[in-house]
Amino acid sequence: MSHVRQQIRERVGTILTGLSTTGNNVFQSRVYALSEANLPALVIYSKSETSNADVIGTTIGLMRELTIVVEGYVKVNTDFDDVVDTICAEVETAMANDRTLNGTCKFNHLESTDIEFNGEGENPVGVATMNFIVQYRTITNAPETAV
Repeated sequence: MSHVRQQIRERVGTILTGLSTTGNNVFQSRVYALSEANLPALVIYSKSETSNADVIGTTIGLMRELTIVVEGYVKVNTDFDDVVDTICAEVETAMANDRTLNGTCKFNHLESTDIEFNGEGENPVGVATMNFIVQYRTITNAPETAV
């Protein structure tokens, strides 16, 4: 079995696959090299996590707060801003429609969105970086099981 963090990331990949704008161009790795043929696309990865002991006894419960990043990549053209906003709307809706990510977490919500343009190289791209906060709970000796 895998760490709950991985289960969450994989669930996010599942619910974001097949969206109208990005389709099956969903990659669960921050180091995936995107080609023009893969755009528009989503890249999903875990960014950081904090945890706090919430029950102390024979086992220690941990309330964890994970930041999952969803980056939406688009080829820059005249409607770049519109496409980015459409991708963001589709991602936000899909995430909100599965608040517990199939029972792996207590809830998730969008924390922030940054939109950037990179004009370097032959194929300029725009990227929307959406940071989602995912709160989940485990016990210290069982990080593979959400409680």
